[in-house]
Amino acid sequence: MKIQIKRLDHVQLAIPIGGEERAREFYGGILGLAEVEKPAELKKNGGLWYEVAGIGLHLGAEEPQARSKRHPAFKVENLEAVRAYLKENGAEIKEEVQIEGIERFSFYDWFGNRIEFFEQRHI
Repeated sequence: MKIQIKRLDHVQLAIPIGGEERAREFYGGILGLAEVEKPAELKKNGGLWYEVAGIGLHLGAEEPQARSKRHPAFKVENLEAVRAYLKENGAEIKEEVQIEGIERFSFYDWFGNRIEFFEQRHI
């Protein structure tokens, strides 16, 4: 059998239990993402859902975990302006090894989740 994957639906990151309002400040306020109402059946679990370029970004409430290499990556425009904006708003920037034709960096949200932003460069 060959599994027919149609598209990526969502990525889930973690926030601490009770951290929804602070997450709204970061994801809704600083990143400007549109919050999506969670299904009634899942609201009791806490957390938030957002929409990012047609893909769901789910923030699940759980006990804090150690940092790792896990991360979603998003293609953006004006990468240097985005980097400066995130620094101004308290995001911890992590410089990454550059790949030919791609400029990139990662940052940590206020909860320790790693997220990569990149911009393709014309060679």
